[in-house]
Amino acid sequence: MLSRVAEAIYWSGRYIERAENTARLLRVNSNLMMDTPRGISPGWEPLVSITGLGAEFEKKKSGATERSVAKYLIGDAKNPNSIISCLKMARENCRTIREIIPLPAWQELNKLYLFAKENAASGVTQKGRDYYLDGIFSGSQQLNGLFASVMYQDVAWHFLRIGRDIERAEMTTRILDVRTSDLLTEAEEIIESRSLESVQWISILKSLSAYSIYRRTVQVRVSRYPVLEFLFHDAQFPRSIAHCLTSVEESVGLMSNNTLPLKALRVVFRRLNRQSMENLRQQKLHKFIDELQLGIRQFHNSLEKQYFPHQFQHVN
Repeated sequence: MLSRVAEAIYWSGRYIERAENTARLLRVNSNLMMDTPRGISPGWEPLVSITGLGAEFEKKKSGATERSVAKYLIGDAKNPNSIISCLKMARENCRTIREIIPLPAWQELNKLYLFAKENAASGVTQKGRDYYLDGIFSGSQQLNGLFASVMYQDVAWHFLRIGRDIERAEMTTRILDVRTSDLLTEAEEIIESRSLESVQWISILKSLSAYSIYRRTVQVRVSRYPVLEFLFHDAQFPRSIAHCLTSVEESVGLMSNNTLPLKALRVVFRRLNRQSMENLRQQKLHKFIDELQLGIRQFHNSLEKQYFPHQFQHVN
């Protein structure tokens, strides 16, 4: 396979997953704002922090209001991680490798991009946001279903899978890093802090579509350590970090010349498996997540060095 094809399909997987993750964050934050008392709710700024573009957003000097953040994350042309920007980049990457992408998937991607672009204004408003986000969820899930059911599972499919799961693992670490610290400090002196903490951890689970699965499989009260254990170590949940890294390892393991990427990935695995969630307080959790994110980035760099050309630029 040509290296440009491998890179294009890898980044297509990442961008499609990133667009869906951003839509999920907007949905859950809207609900969380209604579930927490006025004055201690997390606000909208953490969503920008999760995407890693807090400094760029501050340059706009528009304030982290609901409308400004929603507009920035949905359709701001200067935000490379906005839903529309991600779908546009996925579409451009897939356009260059049309012979690799199944026709129904290409058509669905075009349909999803046009929907996101044409309905962006309604997504910014409270009244139209649910309709807009439902369309993003539905389109991205249909697209992933088409890739899984009709795409030939050769090396191209594995690069798509690697991109999707690396993006998914990285988003899970970002959500945990930001969301575990944006409520507790303010809630410590509130009598109801225990119940507010529960609301916070429920919102983290919902951000990853994990709440109902957690209740069914873990079967204990929603609280810090069981949730951390579930999202870091559960091998069966598709959005846990352990599951994503296992999926990536399976795909990389089937490729030739995979020594460097596998070595980098197994460093991340060892760090993940060594860490117990028991008594992992916020400062240690933040340090642990930083180490995982650095390891994931080093894996990406090794993948890029081994398989991809260097004339293309993408948003990490």
